Amino acid sequence: MRDILSKVIDVAERFGAKYVEVRAQNLFKTMLTLKEGRVEAAKQGIENGAALRVLVKGAWGFASVGALDFETLNEGVLDACKMAKVASSRLKTPIKLVQAEPVEDKVRAKPRKNPSQISIEDKIKTTSALNNVILGYNSHVKSCTIDYLDLTGTSYFINNEGTYIEQDKLYVWSRITATASEADVFTFSREEIGSTSGYEVFDVETPEIVGEKVAKRAVEQLKAKPPKGGAFPVVLGSNVVGVFVHEAFGHLAEADLTLSGSILMDKLGNKIASDKVTIYDDGTITAAFGSFKYDDEGIPAQKTLLIKDGVVVGLMHNRETAHKLRAKPTGNARAEDFRVEPMIRMRNTFMEPKDYSFEELLEDIKKGYYFKSFRGGQANLDGTFQVGIQEACEIVNGELGEPIRNASISGNTLETLFKVDAVGKDFELSPGRCGKGQTAFVCDGGPHIRVKEVLVGGGA
Repeated sequence: MRDILSKVIDVAERFGAKYVEVRAQNLFKTMLTLKEGRVEAAKQGIENGAALRVLVKGAWGFASVGALDFETLNEGVLDACKMAKVASSRLKTPIKLVQAEPVEDKVRAKPRKNPSQISIEDKIKTTSALNNVILGYNSHVKSCTIDYLDLTGTSYFINNEGTYIEQDKLYVWSRITATASEADVFTFSREEIGSTSGYEVFDVETPEIVGEKVAKRAVEQLKAKPPKGGAFPVVLGSNVVGVFVHEAFGHLAEADLTLSGSILMDKLGNKIASDKVTIYDDGTITAAFGSFKYDDEGIPAQKTLLIKDGVVVGLMHNRETAHKLRAKPTGNARAEDFRVEPMIRMRNTFMEPKDYSFEELLEDIKKGYYFKSFRGGQANLDGTFQVGIQEACEIVNGELGEPIRNASISGNTLETLFKVDAVGKDFELSPGRCGKGQTAFVCDGGPHIRVKEVLVGGGA
């Protein structure tokens, strides 16, 4: 493979490319969807292809091809060079990349249970068992949908600066959703499983454990009441902290979106949160769903400090934004597959734990809410956000009270971060998939935290 890709690099340089990279993949993928126990979709097969990106006269050119022979790759890289030349004639400011140290490495995955060696019949058996646990929990559970995906194989990265990386890919992911109803009350429950270790994740996250958790949550919410809307003190669980950090702050700190006008553009070095808040994006956490050794520009993953004691100290970069902002690349350039160009994406994004116990977080709240897990979230470049809550209860005089349902929190990110007045000592990461035009596997989380005041709504 290396010989073929090296020849493609030579072709592009002869055609005038100052920078050339080829990102090839040979992957095995399984996708399943079950609804009420019926298999609605099942796909399994091999995906080969390559992405070819060149920098000619300061402009990007990109092409993707679905085969790895030299003739096809040669045609693709010439198309990319031609596109770049056309684009360069309209470019006001030439694109430049920050320098990067060349790397040669082979990264191998060593799962105990390789998903590619598990039959699709066994995968259907596992997801069907999960479905049966949920629908069999009790008569109030009305529906169940299970999405399953695994991805294994090898990606190859080479550029004309001396970098050549072979990196195994290994992801196992599932999203489980269920609904329950009683009279005119309708509830929803969701859970995600994500692993970069192997199919052995289902030896821990068994159908019995996950199925009962999802069904129980949906059923218990039937007896819950809607929250009283307004501004209240709240304690946020690790799961909600994660989605808040990811949606409300993380996207603002992706340097491409920062340069596009996010509220962080003029905030570097400024205090935007309470002293209790320290936030990282880290691609090096062992076995976490957002971890990898090298990103899709061949840059080593690293632990990137974004906020330290309330002050913005860094952003997430690719090589292009790092040059524009005179920073170092952070290893955040990621592409969903060979069909698309890499963009800046989060990895494992979290708030750093401090020293409060869960009971200490509750004790000063006379009337408020505990929001344990989320069901969705969104944010805008101006810093406004909304997060829907799927599991919650009241806090009354420092004690957990009655359950509530269909709650949401909303507000301005910076105002909310300033109101974080206590941070727990526990820590948890939750796996997920992030959409930003492309899908990326990520984790987010942190400890429980207390927010002095946030706007609580009765719908999400």
